[in-house]
Amino acid sequence: MSEKSNILVVEDEKDISELMALHLKREGHEVSTVENGEDALGLLGKNRYDLVVLDWMLPGLSGLELCKKLRAQRETATTPAMPIFMVTARAHTSDIVLGLEMGADDYITKPFEIPVFLARTRALLRRTVSSPDTQAESYDIGELKLDPETYQVTCGKKDIQLTPSEFKLMLALVKNKGRVLTRERLIDLVQGEGVTVVDRTIDTHVFGLRKKLGKCADVVETIRGVGYRVKSE
Repeated sequence: MSEKSNILVVEDEKDISELMALHLKREGHEVSTVENGEDALGLLGKNRYDLVVLDWMLPGLSGLELCKKLRAQRETATTPAMPIFMVTARAHTSDIVLGLEMGADDYITKPFEIPVFLARTRALLRRTVSSPDTQAESYDIGELKLDPETYQVTCGKKDIQLTPSEFKLMLALVKNKGRVLTRERLIDLVQGEGVTVVDRTIDTHVFGLRKKLGKCADVVETIRGVGYRVKSE
């Protein structure tokens, strides 16, 4: 592993928590573990973490509520936000959609395979430690403006608050303005090479992205059976 990261695991099942911590430490990371959302908030208020691995069904404050609180905090940040990786037994499609819409950057269901868990962790950490954009130029499409240096998106005079996944997806589409990007290509750009993500994940991010863009939503076009693109003008 090229760089050590500080990871917080929020999981009330001791065996699973210890298993994830063990393998993350073998990857060279610093790992803290807590069993509930209240303790997680306490640590997050005092320490900086590069990633939160979060269970949904926690005693007291649920993982979903914690995710919403963390999203609200990071939406006010001007720097790349700490990603949230939800690991839960809630495997229904509606649960996955809700978890992503509430701010999770990736979602995996229990039981999970350790190599897949670690691959997705690496992809989220790469997104955190990589520089935002070497060109650092802003992009304008009609009333929509996107600034990779400040992570700011505006539609007219309205600020649009995006999750890191949504921002990276929007940036990929804008940088390839006029070109159709397949779901597979978008998965590579957003989640990282070698990570298994179903097409529905990209569709969910695009759905959430369009809701937030409001009157600027029509700049993102669906190319049926292929993928998505941002209009040339």
